[in-house]
Amino acid sequence: MANSIPKPVQDLIQAFTRLPGIGPKTAQRLAMHLLQSPENMSDSLSGAIKNLKISTMLCRKCWHLTMQSPCAICDDQYREHNVICVVEHPADLIALEKTGTYKGLYHVLHGSLSPIDGIGPDDLKIAELMARAKEPNGGPAIEEVILATNPTMEGEATASYLSGLLKPLGVRTTRIARGLPSGADIEYADDLTLMRAMEGRHEF
Repeated sequence: MANSIPKPVQDLIQAFTRLPGIGPKTAQRLAMHLLQSPENMSDSLSGAIKNLKISTMLCRKCWHLTMQSPCAICDDQYREHNVICVVEHPADLIALEKTGTYKGLYHVLHGSLSPIDGIGPDDLKIAELMARAKEPNGGPAIEEVILATNPTMEGEATASYLSGLLKPLGVRTTRIARGLPSGADIEYADDLTLMRAMEGRHEF
């Protein structure tokens, strides 16, 4: 079966299957669509991917995706700089920001604790979060850290670990409310659910 597909097409299908949420059938459908589309579509996609790697970076303060550091959120003087919302991934930050209800800063961990997968504290942006919580750097002291990790086993373990580090510093530590169903990801929650979860956060 595989031999009936030219190698360049096979390679593209394999590349697509390495993306999250893309199975073999979807990968093949995407590859065939690009093959049958005008050449400028392939060129546009290729250019966008190359530009993504060249033009984007991580904010050296919150570790969100940006084109300059600090990012626009960290650099916004009208936001509450004494509150930090901790999320696992940039997509979670984007989802929360879309609700328009949260006006503080963020911190992106880039994952969650998962010993079974070999992911420990040193693999996440935890040390950077602690540095922000400890040192005002001339700005306002951090008064609250909102733990908005996903309501999964890994997310809960990460929130519990962070709470244990933050509480001795005297920083108020809260957890977003259970408006999110257990096992769900923030990225895929609707705006109303996220808004209620953020508003109903509690001490952790």
